[in-house]
Amino acid sequence: MKAWESVRLADCCIIKPPKSEARKKLKDTDLVSFVPMNNLGIDTPQLFLGEDKPLSEVSGSYTYFADNDVLLAKITPCFENGKLGIAKGLTNGVGFGSSEYIVFRTSARLLPEFLYYYLARPSFREAGSLVMTGAVGHKRVSKEFIENTEIPLPPVQEQRRIVAILDKAFADIDKARALTEQNVKNARELFESYLYQIYGQPGEGWVEEKMSDVCEGKITDGTHQTPKYFDEGYIFLSSKNVTSGVIDWSDVKYIDESQHAEMQKRLSPKRNDILLAKNGTTGVAAIVDKDEIFDIYVSLALLRPSEKIEPRYLLHFVNSSHAKNQFNKRLKGIGVPNLHLEEIRDVTVPYPTSKLVQKQIVDKIDNLLNYRNSLEDLYRKKLVKIEALRKSILQKAFSGELTKSDYEEAAA
Repeated sequence: MKAWESVRLADCCIIKPPKSEARKKLKDTDLVSFVPMNNLGIDTPQLFLGEDKPLSEVSGSYTYFADNDVLLAKITPCFENGKLGIAKGLTNGVGFGSSEYIVFRTSARLLPEFLYYYLARPSFREAGSLVMTGAVGHKRVSKEFIENTEIPLPPVQEQRRIVAILDKAFADIDKARALTEQNVKNARELFESYLYQIYGQPGEGWVEEKMSDVCEGKITDGTHQTPKYFDEGYIFLSSKNVTSGVIDWSDVKYIDESQHAEMQKRLSPKRNDILLAKNGTTGVAAIVDKDEIFDIYVSLALLRPSEKIEPRYLLHFVNSSHAKNQFNKRLKGIGVPNLHLEEIRDVTVPYPTSKLVQKQIVDKIDNLLNYRNSLEDLYRKKLVKIEALRKSILQKAFSGELTKSDYEEAAA
């Protein structure tokens, strides 16, 4: 490790440059860049410049900065998410923005880009998160933490070399991440395209019926009463247990026998029933895939396929965009979306009358779904590796160990 000087940020930066600079340079009617918090990016030094505003309109309660200043969000969750950037191309060289910005004006011995990458390290955000103070949801890193944070300070020429390597490495990492995320999107779109071909273009031997006509009994939902929970007892599921398209049996709540007995009088779920999320995360369904005694909350509707339709065929239909489009047209309520039971019952379901054809379709969808899931799992693992590589390169950069081979690894 190279013997670099370690310096407090307060000793190598002006933190919060004075607004008087702008007033000395500009008139009240002169335009400046306005950069609200939403315009501060994550994993990119670029600021998304907002609309220009007169200096007099923003110089009162907003935070001042100038070209080449480094901006850092100090409030959670923006700080923890890594909202950070470098001011470039500001109108008249001046900007104003959120009062939740910390502004750094670097000195001649510290490049803004070097400081940006130092503050972008996950370890910096983790250390800051540990000492945040304030109300939940509005915690902030303290002035003392920022001022006393130390940064290794190699010669400016070495800073330029490191920044050049990081710029190139992260450009390639960003390309790899974007390509991977696009591949995930493509896999999902391929699957949805196949489902659309099936449900959107029914052929000979197909019929269309309302959901209520292909389900046994009356489509209903779980208890409308919020139960009292216990550490053990009977399993109690809500919509949060089906948001992935399969039932999450690992994160359940429990109710006692008396509550269970009352709920079972109204509704007794069983294997091959379909649970549909109707509140909050709507239009996602999962099939009861094992013999289990449990109860459900009002946020779940229960669909019990009749003899005319295969359970997994109905499951795949309910999770398709063809069904979701119908659900979305029927959503009601302001704020939290809600599917009413009568609307669910009116959704039309296309299906072949032949159970054999239904099973063949289910087999094809299951195979494609497994393929899609395996691709998504592969891509998720790749994204984890990409993020680990980013973290590793940043760590090496500020310990004097960054070499050209790190860029080559990112390029690979």
